Amino acid sequence: MGVKLKDIIYASKIKIGDLKGRIIAIDAPNTIYQFLSSIRQKDGTPLMDRKGRITSHLSGILYRTSAIIEKGIKVVYVFDGKSPHLKMETITKRRSVRVEAERRWKKALREGKIEEARKYAVRSARISPDIISTSKKLLDLMGVPFVEAPAEGEAQASYIVQNGDAWAVASQDYDCLLFGAPRVVRNLAITGRAHELKLLELERILKRLEITRERLVDMALLIGTDFNKGIKGIGPKSALKLIKEKGNIYNALEELGEELDGDPEILREIFLNPDVTDDYKLSWRSPNRKGIIDFLCHEHGFSEERVQNAIKKMQVEKSIQKNLTDWF
Repeated sequence: MGVKLKDIIYASKIKIGDLKGRIIAIDAPNTIYQFLSSIRQKDGTPLMDRKGRITSHLSGILYRTSAIIEKGIKVVYVFDGKSPHLKMETITKRRSVRVEAERRWKKALREGKIEEARKYAVRSARISPDIISTSKKLLDLMGVPFVEAPAEGEAQASYIVQNGDAWAVASQDYDCLLFGAPRVVRNLAITGRAHELKLLELERILKRLEITRERLVDMALLIGTDFNKGIKGIGPKSALKLIKEKGNIYNALEELGEELDGDPEILREIFLNPDVTDDYKLSWRSPNRKGIIDFLCHEHGFSEERVQNAIKKMQVEKSIQKNLTDWF
C-alpha cells in the first residue's frame, strides 16, 4: 500500500516516551488494516464473536489505543472519505489480491498447512463498511475523537498536523510525506520489540535528499502511487537520480521516452493540493464505561476483566492544550 520510498527515506528511532504530551493523528484505515491482519488465531482465522462477526479491529482499537493513551499520548483517528476516481483501479486490484489470498488460505486450512494458511490469511484482510462503523462506535464510547476526511484520510491527517492540531501522523505508509505531513510516526499501533518506533521528518528528509517536496512527489509518480502505475523498472534510487538531474517529471519522462498513465499535473495536485477540510473539532472525553462493556462484552463476547483494565488506562484529563507550538 502506498508509494515505495523505503530505500531512500531517513528515519530516526524514537521511544514511546518521546511522544508523551503529544497529539497524534492516526491514519485509521491503515491502522485498522494492521489490526485485521495481525490480530488472528494461529491458523489465520480472525477474532470473531459468537455470531461470526469479526472483532479483530475492535480488539486492536481498545487494547492498543488504551495502551498508547496510558503513556500520556492523545490520539485522533482520521477516516477516508470518497476515494478519488484515479484510485479505483488500485482498489480493484487490491480486492482481487485479497480474494485470491482468501482462496489460498482456505485451501491451506483444508490441507492442514497451518503456517501457510496464516500467511495467506494476513493478505486476505479487508475493511468492510461494518468494520468502519463499529470502529467509529467504539472510538466514540472510548471518548477518542475521529475525523471524516472528504477524500484521502492520509491527506486529512497530514493537514491536521500542518495546522498544528496534532504533532505527527501515525501511519505505515510514506504517502503522508507526499501530502506534506511534517512528521510521520511508524509502528505506533504495532506491538513487540521487533517493531521499533520510527520518526520521519519531512524537512530533514528533503534536506538529506537535496530536493523539494514537489520533486519528491514527481519521484513518487515515476515509482508508482495509489493513483498511477509508474514507470516499469524505476525504483526510488533511480527516480531520485532522474529528478535531481532533469528537474521535474516532464523532463524525466522525456529522457525515458515514457508516459504516465495519467496527466502528471492532475496527479501532482492530488498530493500537493489535496481535498481536505477545516470542519473538524478535536475534543477528548472520559470513556463511557457502561457503553464499552455493553458493546464489547455483552454484544461481542469480550472478557469483561480485560476490558475493565483497558478502560482504567484511559482515565485521562479532560482538558487538553490546544496550542502545540511549544512542543515543536
